[in-house]
Amino acid sequence: MAYLLIYAAIVLAVLLLYLRRHKRTERAHVEDLRQAIASGLAEPQSLHPVVDPLRCIGSGSCARACPEQAIGIVNGKAVLTNGAACIGHGACLTACPVEAIKLVFGTEKRGIDIPNVRPNFETNVPGIFIAGELGGMGLIRKAAEQGRQAVDSIRARKIAASAEFDLVIVGGGPAGLSAGLAAIEHGLRYKLIEQEDSLGGSVYHYPRNKIAMSAPVKLALVGSLKMGEIQKEKLLEFWRGVVEKTGLQVSFSERMEGVERQGDGGFVLRTPKASYSTRSVLLAIGRRGSPRKLDVPGEESSKVVYRLIDAEQYRDLAVLVVGGGDSALEAAIALSEQPGTKVILSYRGDAFARVKAKNRQRLEEQERAGRIRVMLRTQVASIQQATVTISIQGSDTELANDAVIVCAGGVLPTPLLQQVGIEFQTKYGTA
Repeated sequence: MAYLLIYAAIVLAVLLLYLRRHKRTERAHVEDLRQAIASGLAEPQSLHPVVDPLRCIGSGSCARACPEQAIGIVNGKAVLTNGAACIGHGACLTACPVEAIKLVFGTEKRGIDIPNVRPNFETNVPGIFIAGELGGMGLIRKAAEQGRQAVDSIRARKIAASAEFDLVIVGGGPAGLSAGLAAIEHGLRYKLIEQEDSLGGSVYHYPRNKIAMSAPVKLALVGSLKMGEIQKEKLLEFWRGVVEKTGLQVSFSERMEGVERQGDGGFVLRTPKASYSTRSVLLAIGRRGSPRKLDVPGEESSKVVYRLIDAEQYRDLAVLVVGGGDSALEAAIALSEQPGTKVILSYRGDAFARVKAKNRQRLEEQERAGRIRVMLRTQVASIQQATVTISIQGSDTELANDAVIVCAGGVLPTPLLQQVGIEFQTKYGTA
């Protein structure tokens, strides 16, 4: 009897500890949701999870699996507690033990345009194919599979068009790289262009040390890979190794500017560098789109970039950061921590509304310390070699400047694709 009492006491103690920890965690998730709503960060920007409350058992496995801590447990059920932080890689989907999660685009309030794509990845325009995130698949593994499968469909396309290439692939993320490998394997004449100066596509912009791949992926020339959970940096390193090993040719810093249909069933794809005649086109671009530009004189200067890669390279320089989102605040904060760097943050709005509370707090700390000069209700008027002109309520001020970092979001090529004839469907919280 004494042993039973001791055993029961131990079980009760463990249960009480579990319930206490569970309640503490849930209180933290409730606070995360409250802050996200207050900061305007509750709305997801891209692919995101929706939880079926009737199936959810509140295990918390999805919350533990989310690298961005964007999902939590509220009132015993899983809830997207920080929609703006969700990047749609689907770790929560694979972690759920009862299949209570599905990934969707858009919400009831904000629709997202998704192109109509057939099961063989061809759009309503014969010869133009879409794979990966643009077509609604944000999962890295699935995007890579789609890139490989789309090339199989392209090989089966029978047209009489004579062209320089059998296939032009747009995008150097998982779908595009996988498609390039498949093109090599099948002996296709291909051209792979990437608007950035680096591999990875949307993966490159993921938070440091955070992503997940939990299932095997099959790549042409490489075979089936079992990566499990893998950090962003390791995945990018893997892709660079694949490119080097296979001889995959990628044309960096080359952005698609237009696609024109030809009478023989082929296409001409234009970039700032060249025009390519091709029998087929595979769009493997992400939903970040092309960087939104300021459209001001001097923006073509080499000192203007659209993301911060290494804050240390701006040491002892005068840097202007433009934008009012988390990426702009994080860039300005990182720069302000470099010795001798003079940082100005310019934003056309009255306040930083849709940003994380910790970023706003850190910005205020750096501003009080004199490490960042925040200029609200301002716009860049022009960019010169050693200065930048900022318009402050109609009055122009010229400031010393060595570099400009524009963090103003991206623009999807939806109008361009619609001009070619590609049809879109607006998703309001549906798969």
